[in-house]
Amino acid sequence: MSPVPDLPGELVPRYSEEERGLKAHVANMCQLENERFPGSQPVSFGTRDLAKLETQDFWVCEKSDGIRVLMLVAIHPETREQSVYIIDRHNTYRRIDGLYFPHHEDPRMPLRNTLVDGELVIDVDPRTKKETLRYLAFDCLVVDDQNVMSRPLDKRYGRLTEWFYKPYAKMIRDHPHVADTHPFSIKVKEISLSYHVEKVFNVDIPALQHGNDGLIYTCVNTAYTPGTDINILKWKPPSENSIDFKLVLRFPPSRFDPKKPDFHAKPIFLLYVWTGNNNYEEYDDMYMDDEEWEKLKMSGEQADDRVVEVHWDIEMSRWRMMRFRNDKPHGNHRSVVENIIQSIADGVEKDTLLARSNAIRNSWKARHGQPAQSQSQSQPVRHAPSPALKTKPPQAEYRYGPLAQSPWSKVAGPAIFAGMKR
Repeated sequence: MSPVPDLPGELVPRYSEEERGLKAHVANMCQLENERFPGSQPVSFGTRDLAKLETQDFWVCEKSDGIRVLMLVAIHPETREQSVYIIDRHNTYRRIDGLYFPHHEDPRMPLRNTLVDGELVIDVDPRTKKETLRYLAFDCLVVDDQNVMSRPLDKRYGRLTEWFYKPYAKMIRDHPHVADTHPFSIKVKEISLSYHVEKVFNVDIPALQHGNDGLIYTCVNTAYTPGTDINILKWKPPSENSIDFKLVLRFPPSRFDPKKPDFHAKPIFLLYVWTGNNNYEEYDDMYMDDEEWEKLKMSGEQADDRVVEVHWDIEMSRWRMMRFRNDKPHGNHRSVVENIIQSIADGVEKDTLLARSNAIRNSWKARHGQPAQSQSQSQPVRHAPSPALKTKPPQAEYRYGPLAQSPWSKVAGPAIFAGMKR
């Protein structure tokens, strides 16, 4: 796993007048009736979505392993001064000092109210090992006081590039010392047509200096939609699909006193699924071997009652831990969990995506009145194995079922025991 960056900036106090004003400002910018996090969320890619790529125009890019944040450029209504914030998925705001964005028409003037979508990553130079915090912008909701959410992706991406990024990049080129005050660098993520996925796999991803955990397909012709958007598809190899649960530890009873838990013993690792608001239900358990458990204890980190990212181990038919997700306020909602499990069982392998590229290309060109490209004319693609040889998808069945209640939870014992936070 690549390093996950800590969020920079000064936290705007929760429930403060300043935060309430910022949330109202963003809701007004986006013409929304609520003040929730306005970012869109993808759905998991499944076999059914291959047909979508043939019938609709999609763009594709690599899915970076970082932290999703929106960037807000706000203009004070009276002083006309520019302030910059980032907004995480908790819908918390952090003021970013030192950044300035010039106007695309007159660089002496500040860019007006703008809301950009992107992610923070840590790029590691392969030669020097130097780490650079970088913001990768890939979409926008509002640019220079103009709401572009209803426009198609190609128009939004054009505004993101021409109005937001290029004036900023020119300022950095003309005045390199300005970048010294910036807490992170900024780039626009490169996006390709959906049938150029082989280039993404073979050129874009190997050139990355940060982690990658799949692809993102975004429909070109649909609007930007806050919340879950079925027109944004998150692809991962079936074996690498992950789910976020809340981890709850259950310790066995002490052999000396059955009424007390044995905090020295290895617990059961229960996974709780989010059902909305602050409600969770017991869902399944997670496997952790003795070495992993000892390493977790040695870290001194709290393990209980945290959001944890897990993946399905096909050989063991068990959930395995990947990492804690401090950037997420909740685990995945039950409906999302069911979709991801369906993607595991009905997933699409890399070879299948590549083999479908020629059909996707021809369908795209037919929609736009362009001549189709034959298989021999197209870039070479890898062919999917024949149906007879294809590996059967893992049977990742829904494993609900209320688990027996136990008193050996965090609330039943001390916050710290044997030097380890629980």
